[in-house]
Amino acid sequence: MTNIYEKIGVPTIINAKGPATRLSGGLMTEEVSKAMQEATQHCVDMTELQTRASEIISEITGAEAGCVTSGAAAGLLLGTAACVAGLDSTKMNRLPDTSGMRNEVIVVRSQRNFYDHAVRTVGVKMVEVGLPDRYSGAGVRDAEAWEIADAINENTACVFYVANSKSRPALHDVTEAAHAANIPVLVDAAAQIPPVDNLKRFIREGADLVTFSGGKSIQGPQGSGILCGRRDLVASAALQNLDQDIFFDQWQPPPGLFDKSSLKGLPQHGIGRACKVGKEQVVGLLVALKMFAEGSAEGQYQKYLKMLENLFGNLNPKFQSLVEIVRTPGSEEPVLQLRNGKLDPDAAFALMLRLEQGQPGIHCDPSRIDEGIVIISASCLKPEDPETIAVRLNELLAHDLRLSDTA
Repeated sequence: MTNIYEKIGVPTIINAKGPATRLSGGLMTEEVSKAMQEATQHCVDMTELQTRASEIISEITGAEAGCVTSGAAAGLLLGTAACVAGLDSTKMNRLPDTSGMRNEVIVVRSQRNFYDHAVRTVGVKMVEVGLPDRYSGAGVRDAEAWEIADAINENTACVFYVANSKSRPALHDVTEAAHAANIPVLVDAAAQIPPVDNLKRFIREGADLVTFSGGKSIQGPQGSGILCGRRDLVASAALQNLDQDIFFDQWQPPPGLFDKSSLKGLPQHGIGRACKVGKEQVVGLLVALKMFAEGSAEGQYQKYLKMLENLFGNLNPKFQSLVEIVRTPGSEEPVLQLRNGKLDPDAAFALMLRLEQGQPGIHCDPSRIDEGIVIISASCLKPEDPETIAVRLNELLAHDLRLSDTA
């Protein structure tokens, strides 16, 4: 059967890396796709839709409020804008001109990455703290909470924290230091799901705003995300994202997310207007989020494990010694690791490229390629994909002994 991509002349791939944006994210469930299709057939007031979204997100995350964004990076931009401008419509209108405002964002040096471009877009200055000796090999220390506290001054808008299993200092120490000076903490948790408990964990540890990707393990639309946290900050973020081409006296938001009495007027189209999220994305994300929160983590694990075991079972027995199925640290997803016996990074890279260059292209996770390990994730595979991958691996490994050298 011809699919929509074949109709427009774009080849489909086998995504064995996981829900990466460059590979178009993950696979949505039929329920989510159906909900999005249904959403296209009706019109709603987007303020009312985001207000209801806030209630649903609040129930699931334990945050005071939430909104649906056009991705986790959009959440970082909107969250930073909220920390800088608050509910001051004049400040919202001026961004990214932050002169005279709190326009510094504190970040641990070892947590810097190119995604903080979304933070800097607001017009803030990144203030780095700490020396990551544990990464340079010079020692065991990284930034400590007292350094964050010491960096806070009258220009500090927020502390930016990138969450992962290696993040230091611990988040609860960071929030304690920041809150002592009444400074909010914005957490980038884009890829920190699963486990499902992480939807509540960062709020529980004191974060004022948290952003998640909606198009990864939640299995919502690829162009969706969540920003949740303090009601006043989420309201500011949403105000700077929504279409505000309406008279202030005409604007009648439902109770919940927005407090009209706290505003002197509506901002013009805010800095987040470029991060527009459509009704279909909002509905799709909400349906996916509820399914994810109510689903069985063990059931999902077993589903992925069965796929990887199917792949393993279809490998030529003489190549099976190159493969092991392991649980991803800090996650609830199994992965298959394919390694050359000599841990040769060049051979592993060559194998990865040949998988990509076949028909269909098979894209794997390159995160450990420098160790000679190719990682295969099942989270974006279709039922027929494991056998296809095994057939291709058998062909490639048999053709080039260098790739399968177990000596």
